[in-house]
Amino acid sequence: MDYLKTVVPSQLISERGANIVVINPGSANIRIGLASQDIPYNLPHCIARYETHQPKRNVRDQKLNSQVTTSQHMEREHGYDITASLLKIPFLDEEVTNNNSFSRKTARVDGYNPQTGKKDTPLTWTDVYEKPSESSMNKGSPTTSHEKHEGVGPGESSSTERLEYKKYICGEEALRISPSDPYCLHRPVRRGHFNVSQDYSMQQVYEDLFTIWEWIMTVKLHIAPWERNLYSAILVVPETFDTREIKEMLTIVLQDLRFGSAVVHQEGLAAAFGNGLSTTCIVNVGAQVTSIVCIEDGVSLPTTEKTLPFGGEDISRCLLWTQRHHQTWPQVCTDMLTKPVDLLMLNELKESYCQIKEGEVDASTTVYSYEDGAPAVSHKTRLTALNVPPMGLFYPTLLVPAMYPPPPRTWLKDYEDVLEDTWNIDYARRPDISDPFYPGANIGYPMWDSYPIFQSKPKKEEIIGLAEAIVNSILSTGRTDLKRKLFSSIQLVGGVALTKGLNGAVEERVLHTIPSHEVVDTVEVSCILFLICYYHPFLLLMLLGTCLCLLLYNEISAPNAQGMNHGGNILKFLLHHVALVLVGQTSKNGFCCAIYLFNAGFVYVFSNTFKNLYA
Repeated sequence: MDYLKTVVPSQLISERGANIVVINPGSANIRIGLASQDIPYNLPHCIARYETHQPKRNVRDQKLNSQVTTSQHMEREHGYDITASLLKIPFLDEEVTNNNSFSRKTARVDGYNPQTGKKDTPLTWTDVYEKPSESSMNKGSPTTSHEKHEGVGPGESSSTERLEYKKYICGEEALRISPSDPYCLHRPVRRGHFNVSQDYSMQQVYEDLFTIWEWIMTVKLHIAPWERNLYSAILVVPETFDTREIKEMLTIVLQDLRFGSAVVHQEGLAAAFGNGLSTTCIVNVGAQVTSIVCIEDGVSLPTTEKTLPFGGEDISRCLLWTQRHHQTWPQVCTDMLTKPVDLLMLNELKESYCQIKEGEVDASTTVYSYEDGAPAVSHKTRLTALNVPPMGLFYPTLLVPAMYPPPPRTWLKDYEDVLEDTWNIDYARRPDISDPFYPGANIGYPMWDSYPIFQSKPKKEEIIGLAEAIVNSILSTGRTDLKRKLFSSIQLVGGVALTKGLNGAVEERVLHTIPSHEVVDTVEVSCILFLICYYHPFLLLMLLGTCLCLLLYNEISAPNAQGMNHGGNILKFLLHHVALVLVGQTSKNGFCCAIYLFNAGFVYVFSNTFKNLYA
């Protein structure tokens, strides 16, 4: 125990992190890697399966998408004009002539992508074939041989006729499959929830999650199935997931992937702890969802959670709409919703060129068109109004998130959920039943009288701007001293947080959104970085709670009474300082037992395996 008190966190991770896998499923991507790795894998959370069904669909859930209505289009144009007045650029339909009486400030952007560290290059189609010999040698797992057949499309080589289609393809390669190939793209997570709908069953979502994670463990991390009982997993879950979804993911980790043990961390808490903060407001701007939660003294405040159904992919769609309206986009068929390769291209353009600053921002670049397995065709063009799409975070009508709505939630009903909201509802009291037998009454249990109870954990998505959501979240805490602390410690995480100028824009918009009667005069926003300045903000979530979990694993696995006592102390600390920690342990007979530790009104249950910890 003295060693754990004096050890440096980096030393602890390097010494004991080699057998711990950190899994962070986001709204569109998954960050995964060993705790000892400097940089984890950041992969699109999708899988393309070989299908011969007719009619063919390129994307499994494309029926959920909708077209922009007339009213939404008018609201989008109005949002553009509001943004244009703030950025001091021409309005949407304003003609810019050479003989203007005043000159506008113009900025040119270089075509450099800070996330990939390279210039824009064309994407190549994925090789969807595998040789029969490779298929028999690698039965049950996909082979990735596109490096040997770079740029080979269907029908280009007669030798491909003797090859077989891969049964499935995962990651970025799944997004680069030609629309003419017999594959259908599955995205098991959509807008921060399991993508369960009429055309995408819960069982299929479960199988896709398992297949993607199994492929990552085998191909990327090189962890064989028979070795995983020696590994532990840290599952970092966003606030958008419901308890049933978390339970299903934990089942995959323990039962299907066969990890020896698992710990579940809440993403907002993970970001706070990883940055060394105990009180902060975490703003996670992801690919499809933006979530906000306030942390006080290491405890997540459920009533402050806000979920906004838009993110980086919506900014990319807005970028496409803006360029088409200004007629700077080539006359090619570009569809992000049904052609995933176009989504990849537009995301790269957004990351390379979009920023928030006053004045006109344009850039000369090369746009590529991708048609049915043919090589990419380049188009030289000049992109304009590149500072408008990121402003959609503050004016959601620009993004029109309804084009890509969240999946229906009618399927979600967990009858085994011990956190069912009805357990603390104040029902009408029947006069013929005495108080001691009345359900929900605390008669005879005075120890719970002063325990804080939250009626429910809010999961409602709101279509409001980012600044309004941050202000509403912080003001809901109620206490003046806490509100001041939170306004002076707003942390941006997620890939979109790398957008140049976003920090200053959030500070300015939040400061102007705070009501005049609130005694707040300082707003500080910072983008969380980890170790080195060129690391992504979301990398912090990978090592966020690794040290804490190492302590937990070390003490729980101790066989003697002293180790069990220390483990109990650590778990008691977590019970008071962590909003959600779930520890799973598998025994030799395959039985999965778990500890649920909940704070702020939740309950905790634990199996007999860990009964000694609280004896």
